[in-house]
Amino acid sequence: MCYGARMPRAYSVLCGVVGTAFVLLGAVFFGISLTALAPGASSPLRFPLGPNGFYFVAFTGTALVAWGGCLLGTARRGGGRSIGTATALGLVLAAFYRMSAWLMGDIAWAGELPRLEAGLFLVLALGFVWLRPPRRATGVA
Repeated sequence: MCYGARMPRAYSVLCGVVGTAFVLLGAVFFGISLTALAPGASSPLRFPLGPNGFYFVAFTGTALVAWGGCLLGTARRGGGRSIGTATALGLVLAAFYRMSAWLMGDIAWAGELPRLEAGLFLVLALGFVWLRPPRRATGVA
């Protein structure tokens, strides 16, 4: 049973906006990695990555496209709570990593950006938890 009609509109909008952002950001990451493979290419990024770094940027891009696609599907068809809960967990982990890197000083070149990103990720995570739809009568999430 699809309960899209009962899914809170704010949750659907949040899934759609974050899903679109993930797909676009993932495509950009993947594209940056492909351009770095060209002979004699220079990195469009402000910091050096090397071949191993670009491999992980490409992998991150593909994962973001898939994750964003799941969120977009939830927004369109009124999926369940699971994708929102998983997204909230992923965003909390991303915020934790950014704050850890900021505290260690490993990314001093980024200034206050890691703290701003962490704050944004935590606000979005709260949104996914607070706005998620109620459980179905069957109890399946």
